[in-house]
Amino acid sequence: MKGLVFIAASLDGYIADADEGLDWLQASGGDPAEDYGYATFFDAVDVLLMGRSTYRTVLGFDAWPYEGRRVIVASRSLPASTDASPGGVEVTGEEVASLFDRLAADGIERVYVDGGRLISSCLEAGLIDELIITRVPVVLGGGVPLFSAMARPVELQHIATRTFPSGFVQSHYGLLR
Repeated sequence: MKGLVFIAASLDGYIADADEGLDWLQASGGDPAEDYGYATFFDAVDVLLMGRSTYRTVLGFDAWPYEGRRVIVASRSLPASTDASPGGVEVTGEEVASLFDRLAADGIERVYVDGGRLISSCLEAGLIDELIITRVPVVLGGGVPLFSAMARPVELQHIATRTFPSGFVQSHYGLLR
């Protein structure tokens, strides 16, 4: 099973502004017709695993963007639920390593991990295999960081980098094991 990350961050390393908003992504000069490879990436994953804050942000969107996809929210503060149907949302407070073991036992092969603290927890637990990080040419000066503090460094291997006319720079990394 593979743990995968696909995320955008400001040049100074934030994935949301100080109000946990994402408006800066649209205001940053990106091409609205360009998805930066997201659809291809998303079509290849079996499950989306997101943190509580990311889930709260997505609930504020005009429409639920993950219809027909299994979504799991990792949260110790939200009440647990077991709606694992496509289009449903399962909420779990279990440790990420245990959750990955359970998903692997269910035959899941590719897990998309989204949310700064959750990404850091999964990295630290050795559960992330690849990261695709798109740097957006804006400096937010504060907000929600892409990575939280970790007990040890995580070494990555550069796989590829793409540039876009908008100034976005997307780098693909694999974990060194």
